[in-house]
Formats: sequence, C-alpha cells, structure tokens
Amino acid sequence: MSDVTRAKHGRPVHHWRRDVIELAALFTAVAVADGVANLIGHGPGGPALLVISAVVLAATAGFHTWWARRHGHAPPTSDTGARPAAGTRSAGPAEQPGDGSDDVADTGALWRMRTTVKDEPGSLAALCAALAERRVDILSLQTHPLADGTVDEFLLRAPGALAAAEMTRAVSLAGGASTWIERADAHDLVDAPTRVLGLAARTALDAAELPLALRQLLGRCSIRSLPGTPVGGGRGPEPVPVEGVLEDTVMRLRAPEGGVLTVERPYLPFTPTEFARARALVELDNRLGPRIPRGHDVLTLPEGNDIAVRRVDTGDLAAAKAMHERCSSRTLGMRYHGPVGDADRYLNHLLSPRFGRTLAAQTTSGRIVGLGHLLWDGDETEVALLIEDDWQQRGIGGELLGRLVAMAMEAGCESVYAVTQASNTGMVAAMRGLGLPLDYQIEEGTLVITARLDTAQVASRAARATTDQRHLGAPARRD
Repeated sequence: MSDVTRAKHGRPVHHWRRDVIELAALFTAVAVADGVANLIGHGPGGPALLVISAVVLAATAGFHTWWARRHGHAPPTSDTGARPAAGTRSAGPAEQPGDGSDDVADTGALWRMRTTVKDEPGSLAALCAALAERRVDILSLQTHPLADGTVDEFLLRAPGALAAAEMTRAVSLAGGASTWIERADAHDLVDAPTRVLGLAARTALDAAELPLALRQLLGRCSIRSLPGTPVGGGRGPEPVPVEGVLEDTVMRLRAPEGGVLTVERPYLPFTPTEFARARALVELDNRLGPRIPRGHDVLTLPEGNDIAVRRVDTGDLAAAKAMHERCSSRTLGMRYHGPVGDADRYLNHLLSPRFGRTLAAQTTSGRIVGLGHLLWDGDETEVALLIEDDWQQRGIGGELLGRLVAMAMEAGCESVYAVTQASNTGMVAAMRGLGLPLDYQIEEGTLVITARLDTAQVASRAARATTDQRHLGAPARRD
C-alpha cells in the first residue's frame, strides 16, 4: 500500500530519509554532550559554560517548537485527498492489528446544533475553532440573523465518544449562548434549499402534506389546525393577520379555510427565517386550493364483488353523508362513542385534508361503503374506521386500516392510536391483524389501542398488499 493511500486511512507514514536524519542527529547530540562534559569537568570556566549550554538548549527547544507548529504534518495545498489530521480517528473501516495505530475505529455521530452568538467579526471563527479542537467536522452551516445577534445552525459529525455536554460546554466557552443540540440522521445531510423545494413539491401534490411538511421543516413541534367554526359550535379562534404572527416559540398562520394554524416548539424559539419559510409553504397551499392524489385500487371480495379504495376529501361530503344515513345507530355509536346528531359537522372536519387523510371503499356504482381516517392530533396520530352494516365482516376495515398505518409510517409517525369500545370486536380484530406491538388502556369506559409502528413490519405488509390480499382474498389492480 502506498504512503498516500495509508495516509488517507489515518495511518502514519514513515520515510527512511527522515529515520536516517534523526539517527544522525542522535549520534551528534551524544558526541556534543560528551565534549561538553569533558570541558565542564576539566576546564576553568565550567560553570559559565554550563549556563551558556542551558541557554542554547532552551533556545533550540523553542525554535523546534515554533518550526513544528508552522510546518506540521498537514497535507500540502495541492493535495485534494480527504486526509485526516494527525492523531484523528478514521471514519472508515476498523484499523487492522499490527499497523502501528493506537486509535480505535470511530465512525462518528451526526448532531444538529443551534447556538446564538454576537453579530461581530470573529464570533463564528471562535466557534469553529472550539469544535475543531475536539475533532468535530462541520458538514453544513446556516445563519439566521436576529436583531441582537445571529443564530448559527450546524450539522456536525463528531467522534462517537464525544458527549453532547462536552460540545455544548466548548461552544459556550467560545461565546455561544442558548445552545441546543440533538442527534441527527442521514436525512439531515440534504441541504436546506433542496429540502424546502422537496417539501413544497409534496405539499403541491397533496393538501394533507402541509402539517407534515411543516414538521419536517421546523423539527420537533406541535401543529394544530383550528377551524374557523368549531365542530361543536361556539366561538372560533381569534383571527390572525395575513402575514401571520410570530411570538418566540409559537407561530400562528392563517389557514386557507379561514381557521388558524398554530405551530409550537417550546424548547427552541423560531427564527424569522423559519417563520418566512413556514409562511411561504402555507401561502403555496392556500393558492393551490383543495387537492388530493387521484387514482384508486380495485379489490375483489371473496364473493366476487369489486371494491375500489381511493383518497377522498370534502368534495365527497354528499356520498359520505349518505353512507352515514344508511348506517345503524349502533354502528355510528361504535364509531363516535355516542349518538350522532348532525353528521355534516363531523364529516366536514374528518374529510378535510388539513386535518389528515381519508380513504374510502366504494362499490362499482360509486356508493361509499367504508371510511378510514388518519387524523393528525398534535404530536400523535389517530386512526378511525366506519364500515356500513351490510359490508362489515368482509375484510374492508382491515384493508383500510393497513393502508392508513402505511401512510402514517411514510409520514414518520412513531405510533397510531384508535379510540373505540371493548365491545367493538371488529376494530379490535383489525388492530390485532396489523401484527404490530399494541398497548391497551381503558379511559372512562373507552378503549384506547396504541400500535407502535415498526418500519420493517409495516413495509413488509405494504408490499404484500398488492400480492396476496390476505383480508380480501384477491390481488389489487390500480386504475
């Protein structure tokens, strides 16, 4: 292996010429020391000569230190290889035994860090120097100017043994204030403009993506959409101006339907840059109007009937209301946990893509016989099903639920929960049919079932949905 190749893997490079020079210097130093010892021991000016030798030795040591710092082991400017500095650990494969390296392989850890510094020359350089001393690599940097300083947001790769507390302490000593840090992942390696454009494209295709896009843009935050007219009646939220309102850790934006979209992040204040990006996404959503992806899957029931599964929204309100009118009081009571007086108020909210996603199962004649809802509930996600009486126990509910859970997984949800009654054996069986870890809780006579989403299991189930159709007994075809 060549010297350059070994250097790129963090292993020391030895040159035989340097070894010869160092050996010659050693013999020369021994000879000089022997001569000085003879002069001091037999000459009349021994003490003076000893003092002069000490001064010369100190000057030589100082010159060597200066020379080593100025001409270190850094690669020349013409070398474009990714060579780590001396003493650093490699991010590549583990060191092989017997190669002379005492370092242990360290693939490093990704971190996202945000800190506030004074808006003056040298403040950012001091932070970078403090991180470099601890072998922290700065992968990306964003600056958010404020009235009384600048918020610097870093994506870092640090040695795995370096604790977050040590990094924040170093940044604090270098002038950083209000420092926040958390683990990052590979998705954070995408630069900010590319990520924002991708989120805008997703929002343009599907109105239900807006809350998810805001959450991915702003990090961990709670997003609540309050309609202008509450479902239960009464006074709605206070209106906000067109430009929105930013209050430290809370931003309020005007929703397209006249309601209010509230985004809250209690652990970290929003910057004006983040507020402008969020407002731009909401404005894009407002200009495009209601929209959902078109297309549907056709499923064949065991008795031979075809059922189509597709996304629906408020444009399907009349068909959904007609299904409500065909459902029995018991079925509606199971779904809404009590009598339903006015279905319009519930359905208009449930079908709105601003609050989640809705799947419908409909016959070839266009009659909706089943509804499945995936509802964004702050930091949590709720799933709910309603199947018309004559179409129950045919696997439609399980099919809708499986697709809703796959959507939740794609949206990055860690769990989903269903609120039902213990006597609703169909919903309980559908949740158990997911094959996911379940938690059961009884709250005031209501059963809450929470499914913890497992990436591998959900992905496997989604892949099987178009091949075996274990609930419906026939493969799906997309029209």
